[in-house]
Amino acid sequence: MRKQKRQKFSEIKAGLDDAESLIRKMDLEARSLQPNVKAVLLAKLREYKSDLNNLKSEHKRLASANSNQAARDDLLESGMADAMSVSANQRGRLMMSTERLNESSDRIKESRRTMLETEELGVSILQDLHQQRQSLLHANDTVFLLLKVPYRLHLLTGKFEGKDERKRLMRKGGRKNK
Repeated sequence: MRKQKRQKFSEIKAGLDDAESLIRKMDLEARSLQPNVKAVLLAKLREYKSDLNNLKSEHKRLASANSNQAARDDLLESGMADAMSVSANQRGRLMMSTERLNESSDRIKESRRTMLETEELGVSILQDLHQQRQSLLHANDTVFLLLKVPYRLHLLTGKFEGKDERKRLMRKGGRKNK
């Protein structure tokens, strides 16, 4: 039945197109006639064009309503026939989406676990570095103290030697060369 409607609408459309073509040809012929006949024929042609435009509008309105009705019918028929198929398809997509969501959640949990392990390792390394720094600072202080003792001894012994040397040089009148 729908095919018959479509076929009739196609036939009507073809007839309207043919009528429009004929009106154009008549318009060309009427324009080439004598002015007194031409005016009468052009007036009739305007009426024909107006009627044709009204018919085209009506055809378009009916075709649109028919296509909307056909679309509704298709949806209802396919909707009833495919309801179980659509439901199963939606269920399958939902299950796949849920599975992907669960996999993503697992990856996020694994990434979080890795991040926490890395953070713990970083803290441990920083603690080790702090202990090594403290050891190096303590060793530096110890070396500095050990180096200071002989220098102080040298200064102490050098002071006394220096006083004796100065006295000797003053007696001689010379200067000390370094």
